Amino acid sequence: IKEEAERCGMYYVNERWLGGMLTNFKTIQSRIKRLRQLEEMSEDGTFDLLPKKEVIQLKKEWEKLEKNLGGIKDMKNIPDAIFIVDPKKERICVQEAHTLGIPLIGICDTNCDPDELDYLIPGNDDAIRAVKLIVAKMADAVIEANQGEQGEILAESEGAADDSLEGNEFAPDKEDLDERQF
Repeated sequence: IKEEAERCGMYYVNERWLGGMLTNFKTIQSRIKRLRQLEEMSEDGTFDLLPKKEVIQLKKEWEKLEKNLGGIKDMKNIPDAIFIVDPKKERICVQEAHTLGIPLIGICDTNCDPDELDYLIPGNDDAIRAVKLIVAKMADAVIEANQGEQGEILAESEGAADDSLEGNEFAPDKEDLDERQF
């Protein structure tokens, strides 16, 4: 899950879902801020100036925060949609998404309630190979959608450039450009 999420540039939680991760996002942001603070302390050499015992405690805290929040440390806002591998295991996430009205996409097998998901993918959420295949296809879809958005933005900017030439009296006529041979 981590590999595919990083490949397509999305956020992820591959450990236990912490309660309030969406509904109490401000508190989670303060924990993310602490994670970044610990990373900076490690990079700028502050750990070298502290006593050994304190450094060990800070590194433990850093590892715990990285494990639980590492996949969402760059997330600024609540997501527009959530993809869940096992809705039964991630009950807290499902409840929070319903509370906030966030659409849920998930792998649903025989032990899950399909009514909890907005968009379900029938499949075995316990088999590693099945999960890997479905997550890879979801990542491919995200990458394709992002490329489509970039293509639309590029096409709009090119269209705007063509439109800006139409009113310009010094711009060559489109017919002249088409007839010209290079």
